[in-house]
Amino acid sequence: MAADRTTARYLAVEGPIGVGKTALARRLATEFGSRLLLEQVEENSFLRKFYEDPARHAFEAQIGFLFQRYRQQRELAQADPTVGTVADYLFAKDRIFASITLNPEQLQLYQEVCALLREPLPQPDLVIYLEARPEVLLRRLRKRDREFERGITHEYLERLTEAFRSYFHAYTEAPLLVVNCSDIDFVEHGSDLADLIKEIRASRLGVQHYIPLGSR
Repeated sequence: MAADRTTARYLAVEGPIGVGKTALARRLATEFGSRLLLEQVEENSFLRKFYEDPARHAFEAQIGFLFQRYRQQRELAQADPTVGTVADYLFAKDRIFASITLNPEQLQLYQEVCALLREPLPQPDLVIYLEARPEVLLRRLRKRDREFERGITHEYLERLTEAFRSYFHAYTEAPLLVVNCSDIDFVEHGSDLADLIKEIRASRLGVQHYIPLGSR
């Protein structure tokens, strides 16, 4: 595909677990000829333990993700700036998860660790926030059937979706495109994806809300 103004942009796709971030990021990277930056979820050796016993393993899992995401973002800062990037996460998501998984003492220690990571990190040119109802997320998680996700409950997803909603309600660090995808599958429906890509190309400063045509 010929280069366009979107090619060198940094797009971050974000949203709660099961909403379809990675699948959409892959398709956008292909569409825009961009490098693909994926969160290495299964490389966190503490994640499985966290889902088995959240209270016991939340802090170590969270710190593992923090350092992993930080290393990736540092590498991105050194990458060729003439090539666009599509990521399936926003670095700030780490704080969202920490706020609901850590107890007050752990959260304080986590924040102290974050304060030591002072190197400026790349900021996206556009954040695409995918939102969906908790019951939709749970159904999608059950469909993909990862063993370590089987213990995720509807209650946990409710807390997570509310944490994401609250965070992005006040988000001002980059232009934001909010996409309601409870009733849409960008992977299976090419027309929905094409419509979203048009919206991304036309994105402006500030916050934009996009409700796909196929949504009920």
